[in-house]
Amino acid sequence: MLFVAITGVVIFSVPFVHTSGIACGSMVIYLVFGLTFSDGHTGTILSGFFFFGAGIGATVMARRTMNILAHKSFLLELRDRKHLAELGQANRHLARLSRIDGLTGAANRHFMREQMDTLWKQNGRVAVLMCDIDDFKALNDRLGHLEGDRCLVEVARVLTACTRADVDCVARFGGEEFLVLLPDLREAGAATIAARIQRKLADTALPNPGSRVEPFVTLSIGVAVGNTQTTSSKLLQERADTALYWAKRCGRNRVRFWDKQMDRQEGSSNVA
Repeated sequence: MLFVAITGVVIFSVPFVHTSGIACGSMVIYLVFGLTFSDGHTGTILSGFFFFGAGIGATVMARRTMNILAHKSFLLELRDRKHLAELGQANRHLARLSRIDGLTGAANRHFMREQMDTLWKQNGRVAVLMCDIDDFKALNDRLGHLEGDRCLVEVARVLTACTRADVDCVARFGGEEFLVLLPDLREAGAATIAARIQRKLADTALPNPGSRVEPFVTLSIGVAVGNTQTTSSKLLQERADTALYWAKRCGRNRVRFWDKQMDRQEGSSNVA
């Protein structure tokens, strides 16, 4: 009975109360059988009782210590898992913050550059829209910088709403300029999105009393379309910027597509 009890205590992770009960029951049975059925001397029986009692008591305490250590180890593992999960969540949050513009929530230039690098490793058509808020400085001067910030947030929202989720990329390029990357689109598709942007922005009717175009916020948009295998991202971006220059030069609040004549005319005007 003692052998079975000690083996059970060592092998099985029995709760401490039950373990103590098994140990005490086993010792009581040993003592009763020893005094009732044994022909040995009472002193010898009691000596054996205390000897085996000390052994089984040590075994019970050792098992108790093992259970405590196992419990602590389990709690430490849970704590480490929780810390790792929190650290992973914090890292993902920081990674997200490093890719977005803090004011507008649009992508920043760093993330846009990553998107371009990824896109230019593939073969396909791509359109770039360079968008600039008309007379934004006048808006800040007349209505204040808080209203200017609200304007930037609303324009970013309009650009995001008018583009394809999880496909296109809208980034604040600097100040009041935004760059929109449209993969797998030709001129017709880019023109549709540009027109949609201007319509939706007009519907918001954000005030800009200092504008020389309309009493509300408007956008000038330059568009360049090319192939990732024949046109570098830098060149396509420069072409969109040139088209934006001509959109502003021709009266603002309009969409202009890049063509070769723009480079020639711009070169001639620079020489002049």
